[in-house]
Amino acid sequence: MSELTGTFLVTGGMGFIGSNFIRHILFAHPAVRVVNFDKLTYAGNPRNLADLEGDRRYVFVRGDICDQKVVDEALEAHRAEVIVHFAAESHVDRSIQQADDFIRTNVQGTRVLLDAARKSKVHLFLHISTDEVYGSLPASGSFTEHSPLLPNSPYAASKAGADVLARAYCVTYGLPVIITRTCNNYGPYQFPEKFIPLMIVNALREEPLPIYGDGLYVREWLHVEDHCRALARILEAGQPGEVYNIGSGAERVNLNVAREILALTGRPETLLRHVKDRLGHDRRYALDWTKIRRQLDWTPAIPFAEGLRQTVEWYQTHRAWWQEILSGEYQAYYQRQYGEGTRGDTQRVPG
Repeated sequence: MSELTGTFLVTGGMGFIGSNFIRHILFAHPAVRVVNFDKLTYAGNPRNLADLEGDRRYVFVRGDICDQKVVDEALEAHRAEVIVHFAAESHVDRSIQQADDFIRTNVQGTRVLLDAARKSKVHLFLHISTDEVYGSLPASGSFTEHSPLLPNSPYAASKAGADVLARAYCVTYGLPVIITRTCNNYGPYQFPEKFIPLMIVNALREEPLPIYGDGLYVREWLHVEDHCRALARILEAGQPGEVYNIGSGAERVNLNVAREILALTGRPETLLRHVKDRLGHDRRYALDWTKIRRQLDWTPAIPFAEGLRQTVEWYQTHRAWWQEILSGEYQAYYQRQYGEGTRGDTQRVPG
């Protein structure tokens, strides 16, 4: 294993995966310096990295990836050699309600970063994407890196657009780009609009757990720490111009995951509430991650059952983190998405 060095500009570093990645890379690679470039949207939380305040190897720059001038200035001022691009609007439900921000941030923002990377001659541009760009699978089979991009939601379409832009800049301009596509992540600091933290927080509050449709949708789950290890390995030995799927093999039915969370929190299954299905809901995702396993010798280390238990414990012991989120805009979004039938006593938070 090679030692990573230099200055990394990490976009979206106050978000879920970005903040976990920054903490991981600083801990595991002492010669790396990180510039965290984040707009601080609703899902970007400065408390995610409050423990890094004062660390000489870490600096935060507030900025919008769609602002070419600000991006150029940040790269020049900090002489970043690597860009790790997490910044994105990422929630499918919100993209269905309104796609504008997804197109602007995910497509135009990526274009701005790619142009900035060309001008500053970065050594590597690591573009973080999703398995959702491949579309939906039947009951068997898995997506390889050569599967066609067939996105079914505005979110997935915007990420697919960013992917093909990144590939085009690699081919046309010789920009050293690597694209990664991961399955569903879970773990600490994940905003509670996403499935697992939503189920956990509602269970802890003894509120109904909203389940889309019949609940039999299948997702592949990867602990965010394993994802961060995979990204670090790709930064060490991945080849520019390549795409790497990052999976786990841990496929689970959504309804069963909700039941596991209820069992871990000691809550009854009567809290399950089936709600109107999401538009264009992909039935199943699964990745073939043979390439990263064979070429880069990476495999996930955290079994799903253990990772889910750890994640539930994190939300149990970090109530202040998520209680602050459950107000204002989040409540308005929640009611638009799930309706009154999923509300309980929002003031009561069990001890």
